[in-house]
Amino acid sequence: MSIPTQAPLGAPLVEAREVRKVYDTGKVEVRALNGVTLSIEHGEMVAIMGPSGCGKTTLLNCLSGLDAIDEGDVLIEGVSLRSMSDRERTDYRALHMGFVFQFYNLMPVLSAVENVELPLLVARLPQGEARARARDALALVGLEERADHVPDELSGGERQRATIARALVNDPAVVWADEPTGDLDSENAQEIVDLMRRLNLERGLTFLIVTHDLSVGRRADRIVRMLDGEIVEEQRLEAPHVLAGHPA
Repeated sequence: MSIPTQAPLGAPLVEAREVRKVYDTGKVEVRALNGVTLSIEHGEMVAIMGPSGCGKTTLLNCLSGLDAIDEGDVLIEGVSLRSMSDRERTDYRALHMGFVFQFYNLMPVLSAVENVELPLLVARLPQGEARARARDALALVGLEERADHVPDELSGGERQRATIARALVNDPAVVWADEPTGDLDSENAQEIVDLMRRLNLERGLTFLIVTHDLSVGRRADRIVRMLDGEIVEEQRLEAPHVLAGHPA
């Protein structure tokens, strides 16, 4: 199939239409998502919040194509994920999406620059180009001086910066972040949220962030609250563009 590189004019970047996801344990069916409809515009920073087990991470996984959905549809850049084969979804994620996880998911035997360039090598970019782009991404997150250090030689905040650099290296349409500050102390967490917000404002990157932390949610353009697999509230925030320590 032919996959467009950008959404039709005026279309949301991400659109979920009556998405349903059921997990069958063999003894009981769990309705993880129950008719979720959501749109995310280009350049938005959206926080998904709610209690544990409400479906936040399931929603992120379904929107990104990591999990298949049972009913409804998800469109990214105007493309239906359900219309793609497994291989096409995998390739699409590699080329158009970035991921940031709570526990970094960095390869322990690889240096920061090698971890960051890995998605590009998987996408079959030449080694020289992949390395140059990886170093540029590390510079963007302030880690150029730590590029040759392995994860054990980096602090928690530096590891998450490396993870963000890896998420950005393919110039993604959207970055999915699942509890990106959950394993960090408050100071490092603030720095990571500041970094994501700066990248959002200065580079127009679209972020969808799953978080329990209200201080993270308050930095977004919009908070989407979930309960029992459904969206129960959407709150658009006032002046979320102000960075910590910077005047309005």
